[in-house]
Amino acid sequence: MCGILGQVDYFRGPASLERMTTAAERLRNRGPDDAGVWTEGPVSLAHRRLAILDVSAAGHQPMRSQNGRYVIVFNGEVYNFLELRRELGLDDSEWSSRSDTEVVLAAYSQWGDSCLSRFRGMYAFAIWDLWEQRLFAARDRMGVKPFYYHTAANHFSFASRPRALLSLAPNLAAEIDTQALRFYLEIGYVPAPWSFHREVRKLPPAHYMVFDRNGLRIQRYWDFQTIEPRLGWVHRKEEDLLDELDEIVSRCVKLRMISDVPLGAFLSGGIDSSLVVGVMARLSGRPVKTFTIGFQEPEYDESGHAQRVASSLGTDHHVGLMRVDGLLELLPTYFEEFDEPFFDSSAFPTMAVSRMARQQVTVSLSGDGGDELFGGYHYYRIAHYLQFFFCLPPALRLLISRMVRSFPGHQLKLLGAALAKPDLSAAFGFARSIAKDFPAILEPGAIGATSGIIDVFRLASAEFPSGLTGAERGMRIDAALTLPDDYLQKVDVASMAFSLESREPLLDHELVEWAMRLPQSWKLHGRVDKYLLRRLACRYVPQEIIDRPKKGFAVPIDHWLRGPLKAWAEERFGDRSLFQKLSISQSAVRDLNRLHLSGARNVHPLLWAVLMLLGYVEHHLG
Repeated sequence: MCGILGQVDYFRGPASLERMTTAAERLRNRGPDDAGVWTEGPVSLAHRRLAILDVSAAGHQPMRSQNGRYVIVFNGEVYNFLELRRELGLDDSEWSSRSDTEVVLAAYSQWGDSCLSRFRGMYAFAIWDLWEQRLFAARDRMGVKPFYYHTAANHFSFASRPRALLSLAPNLAAEIDTQALRFYLEIGYVPAPWSFHREVRKLPPAHYMVFDRNGLRIQRYWDFQTIEPRLGWVHRKEEDLLDELDEIVSRCVKLRMISDVPLGAFLSGGIDSSLVVGVMARLSGRPVKTFTIGFQEPEYDESGHAQRVASSLGTDHHVGLMRVDGLLELLPTYFEEFDEPFFDSSAFPTMAVSRMARQQVTVSLSGDGGDELFGGYHYYRIAHYLQFFFCLPPALRLLISRMVRSFPGHQLKLLGAALAKPDLSAAFGFARSIAKDFPAILEPGAIGATSGIIDVFRLASAEFPSGLTGAERGMRIDAALTLPDDYLQKVDVASMAFSLESREPLLDHELVEWAMRLPQSWKLHGRVDKYLLRRLACRYVPQEIIDRPKKGFAVPIDHWLRGPLKAWAEERFGDRSLFQKLSISQSAVRDLNRLHLSGARNVHPLLWAVLMLLGYVEHHLG
């Protein structure tokens, strides 16, 4: 796991060594073990290294190919690199390291752009071709690793995080992208290709790009969204499906246990992390090191469940506790590392557990992806029930919408608002939104000049097979948008803040493709969510531990904003100077805060998003 940075400028030539070194220093936490800069002709490449595979100096980057034609900066891991190394057919004498980076470089040298179809892993990398004078860059299939870029006439620059890119070109930070601001205030994140900075974009997952004197070209190389469920699997024996799933998950976990440094796992006590740790325990010859963060508030605390899982699997378990003062203590690090506004409050316990884990390990496995692939969120049941109404004639559905909204109670009003949307994808977007039916806080002019997140959800779902159920559409929307730009960004940034590599075995593309083929009935099975993955977890952990209501990795922000964080939040909401650079209404925000404090509605997701936005303004635009 590393930080990468680069620039190609056919007019002005390479950036200076001092400038590249300074910009790369902004990525030090992503790579504290080594640093390198390479410049030649129009290109400058820089790298910060966190040594995981081949920790010797032979893994230094930027790395040049044996024939001298290519130079690479690479972030992430290609887990099947040993298999690819054998497939490339080179003699041992032709390799100068034991790193996966050199294998990626050799694979591109031999197979060109098509090498991406052979990689199993998480990555963002760029390769400069000295002969063709062109840059090739790619991002992994599910978007685990980030890739930000800026392009202009005969110029292209990129980095793992915006702060390094902005260090190369400070003027890029001058203007907030109003479209991104609207997305953020509606859904809590900014979907690719947008970023919070008007002149900066994100390479979407499963895409590669080529930049040369003819400009920039971007191409998708893999797409899980078009895979059709295999309806015949509805009638397969459950044990046969479980055996097949067990084999795939075990293979994905085993690949991610390859490391030349100490390795452990995050353990929340939920189905996904329990399954991953269970497989690790079976494959490992020693107790797995596991790490959990708990809370004082019982309704949010999962540390007891995690302890029961750890005891049943015999892990070397470590528990930390997060309080309000712990969150406030992490705020400076948070605003430094999350160099775009980021609303997800679970970033704080993720940072806390990463800091704790890094004291003992350098790599940690997590259970991210299980909910989106196998139906773990309540939103999917909402989409399942809404599907019936969207099969009705539109006039009848709108009549039902008006009737439902006429009844008292905000839950019914939300249902009525969802039924008024033009289609099921738009209704799912409304259900997913943090803005819901609250009064708009974005200024009218900004709303009129931008599109809503519902439009993005509808565009994404246009690629789906026509026969998908409402729940299946919701899962794929989340896997394509919410997963990479919210949950995976959270884990990447929070773990890398403490130089910890996080690996996600449930997001191996083999498992993703298998999950797309699995019909909904094996995911939402009667009243049981995530049915098949739940049954698989019971092969590793006692059923009485697994079968319990889902909590998620949540922080009691709703309570804290009415209690220990109340004065702090009101002070921020009352600071006019923080609102001056934003197209949002301060009075509308304060009205929403009063609504939350009254207990009439829970507004904490949107309020927390605004608080994190104000913190971003203070720390990065002040």
